[in-house]
Amino acid sequence: MPHDLYPRRIVSLQPSATVTLASLGCLDLVVACTKYCLDVVPELRDLPRRIVADSWTANRNQILAAQPDFVVASVPYQLDAVADILKAGVRFLGLAPHSLSEIYTDIMTIAGVVGRPEQGHQVVAAMQQEIDQVRHRVQAAQPPRPTVFCEEWGKPLIASQGWVKELVEAAGGEFIGEPGKQVTPEAIYAADPDVLVAAWCGAGDRVPLEKIVAQRGWRELRAVRKGRVYCIPDERLNTPAPTLLQGLYALAGALHPSLFPESLVPRAIRATPLPVPSQENTL
Repeated sequence: MPHDLYPRRIVSLQPSATVTLASLGCLDLVVACTKYCLDVVPELRDLPRRIVADSWTANRNQILAAQPDFVVASVPYQLDAVADILKAGVRFLGLAPHSLSEIYTDIMTIAGVVGRPEQGHQVVAAMQQEIDQVRHRVQAAQPPRPTVFCEEWGKPLIASQGWVKELVEAAGGEFIGEPGKQVTPEAIYAADPDVLVAAWCGAGDRVPLEKIVAQRGWRELRAVRKGRVYCIPDERLNTPAPTLLQGLYALAGALHPSLFPESLVPRAIRATPLPVPSQENTL
């Protein structure tokens, strides 16, 4: 394909697309991105780039001001925002993966668009190799596999996406609940998971673990009693891109701390064992 058919001015409307472009060595093509992209690709802070709204609140005037020849976005979307993107009249690629397999396909799609298919193959192969290495490492852990509830949002309570379920399983755990679906605190209380993980969209590592445990009446859950309630920064689990490897290692460190360096174990609450009954109460 002639070189001039590849995009030269790209607007990225989600961090996952920006991370993928960075992994392909194409940051020089990104003329505009969201403020959230700067958190996962900090080298963009030193480059002259416009900051635009993401694909949830996209604004076509902002997009057009960057004079792009290509716009790429990924989940989450809002219907009105997608309509505004389309009205901009620029070539548009919208991604909505649900699984690791679909994420790999999206990486290869972006790689094809920018004319770097070989780099795309290399990025996907590296991700698959890392995930397989973690999977093989945790196989040495004694069964049963710890049960895990991961949430991507707290109000309402929503379970993490399908690719997080796959990462939990690769890290040696058993995912509780239906990925991407709303669930009640009572249902999680009944399931009584071994591990709780909060990775709220847009919250970074600031999820108030102790507060949500108290508000939901979860103090007696085994995960709480053993101090196995963790916060993993959302960009490590909610961004469908190569940064998911950071989330994988955080999960592996939380589930099997004896097999991984302490530095990989994410922030957790303190263990709060149930009080031991007094001798008088046992007579």
